[in-house]
Amino acid sequence: MHVRMTPDPTFLDALAAADRPLTGMWLCTGSPLVAEICAGSGLDWLLIDAEHSPNGLDSVLAQLQAVRGYGPVPVVRPPALDTVTIKQYLDLGAQNLLIPMVDTAEEARQAVAAMHYPPRGVRGVGAALARASRWNGIDSYLHTADGTCSLTVQIESEEAVANVEEILAVEGVDAVFIGPSDLAASMGLLGQQEHPDVMRSVEHCLTAAHRAGKPAGVNAFNEGTARHYLSAGARFVLVGADVTLLAQGSRALAARFATEGNH
Repeated sequence: MHVRMTPDPTFLDALAAADRPLTGMWLCTGSPLVAEICAGSGLDWLLIDAEHSPNGLDSVLAQLQAVRGYGPVPVVRPPALDTVTIKQYLDLGAQNLLIPMVDTAEEARQAVAAMHYPPRGVRGVGAALARASRWNGIDSYLHTADGTCSLTVQIESEEAVANVEEILAVEGVDAVFIGPSDLAASMGLLGQQEHPDVMRSVEHCLTAAHRAGKPAGVNAFNEGTARHYLSAGARFVLVGADVTLLAQGSRALAARFATEGNH
């Protein structure tokens, strides 16, 4: 018997259905086993990162397969705003993309075009060969694909902050995500993502998104900062990373046991 399949709800669907902000973490190890462990944590969403982590198509695919069915919504960050790369991630079944370094409305429109088949966009057609359609197991995938994907663009420069209203106005941009680390660097405040000027810029973007009726999120590993942004209107946050938790945990073990007096 031929089994017909349906795509999972998107990140935008999850945001719309939630009665509270969604909390997530980064997946940066490239390991599907680690991804599966994190998927069972009770968090709302997971960001599989291919910009600053050793992730490629194969490892992203394995992690999407590993986390499916656990509950958290997986979002994938490609390494750049690149039409070919976006096509590849969509075809392997990434339904939710976070595009880094989107500074202008024109770049946002390029991201939207990369997400959609013609005539709306420029996504190449190869669904019959791809996991996205479950190899033609999803009825009428080519004509319904728009509803199976969500696009979040990342605001992480002074230029992007200045253009945030125009970026938010682009049809097809479902949400924005503010990256305070690169934003701070662009402001001449490298490593000072909690500088008051940086935080004011983040809050400006959160306010702009609220006015535009679109959800906005932010990266904040410091609990107090994360709660501040949540109170300022952030609808989703990233509050940790697999690599950070492992690094901190292993160093804590070493501090407790790997001392000269314990040998």
